[in-house]
Amino acid sequence: MPEDWFRLNNPDQLDTPTLVVYLDRVQRNLAQLTASIDDVARLRPHIKTHKSAEATRLMMSAGIHKFKCATIAEAEMLAGCHAPDVLLAYQPVGPKAQRFLQLVLRYPHTRFSCLVDQYETARYLDELAAASGVTVTVFLDLNVGMNRSGIAPAAAFALYQQCAALPHLHVAGLHAYDGHIHEPDLAERTARCHAAFAPVEELVTQLQSSGFHSIVVAGGTPTYPIHAARLGVECSPGTFIYWDGGYGQAFAEQPFEPAALVLTRVVSLPTPTTLCVDLGHKAIASENTLDKRVTFLNAPELRPVGHSEEHLVLEAGPGHPYRVGDLLYGLPHHICPTVALYEQAVVIQHHQPVATWQTVARGRTLTV
Repeated sequence: MPEDWFRLNNPDQLDTPTLVVYLDRVQRNLAQLTASIDDVARLRPHIKTHKSAEATRLMMSAGIHKFKCATIAEAEMLAGCHAPDVLLAYQPVGPKAQRFLQLVLRYPHTRFSCLVDQYETARYLDELAAASGVTVTVFLDLNVGMNRSGIAPAAAFALYQQCAALPHLHVAGLHAYDGHIHEPDLAERTARCHAAFAPVEELVTQLQSSGFHSIVVAGGTPTYPIHAARLGVECSPGTFIYWDGGYGQAFAEQPFEPAALVLTRVVSLPTPTTLCVDLGHKAIASENTLDKRVTFLNAPELRPVGHSEEHLVLEAGPGHPYRVGDLLYGLPHHICPTVALYEQAVVIQHHQPVATWQTVARGRTLTV
């Protein structure tokens, strides 16, 4: 690809900061994903990265019909796109469980499922389902080492039996997210992934011997190539669609292309060696250290030295050429929470803005 793939022909059309998405690259990333697995039906991408109806429809046009999400708003956005199969990869507790049942009732054309990792939650969902006259599909959430949520695989068989006995629940299978495994070295990452997945395989064998057929949904983007090589396992990459600086550095074996950038302008020259741009905490994901937030494709030497809500201060060195008004093209280190900061993305094709995609599911509520 040419080095100036990201440049706009008429950049003054866009105010900053703004999120831009390069359509051709998104489409190539989708093609790369669907070509990287033996059966597209095994793909269940997480939509937390893009949160948009337009990107969802592109996925469906590519033959992807199963999706994963983390919020009720994301699930409703998918249902609004007539996605056939939506897994809420979260255990719905309290009012969220009631909202989940509302989704099931409001969008009968979509097959919804959710996670559970304790019997009390499953029993409450069963009660809600009984009151609504429906059956709720669940996956058991397994803790395979991330220690964020889920039940240990060794303890999951009994819970599976308990949930399967509830009259208004259908236990479809197991969910095993290994987001703690992200070593840059593929061999090391593979070894850790296999070790984490071994108890899941043992559980599947135990369930099969008792007459339970279990779908297994596993992994995210870092372990996607490893799980894609397992027969029958559904895979849930998410970041692939836009990619970002962090994954581009860490996972070189995955040939996805950066497809989303943030545009920012120089707004001040506070000292002879520094410049300030309009890319504050509210415009770029800031959960990482200062050196892991953004890289500027047309100014890679710039080094962040200060960050606040609406400003990012960059060290440019003595005699730098930058002036107030200069446009910088920023590659986010972490694209997923960056997208959630923007109400919309401007779609770029042939170096021109051609459309806007609303980040529909960035909020917590749509209608349910």
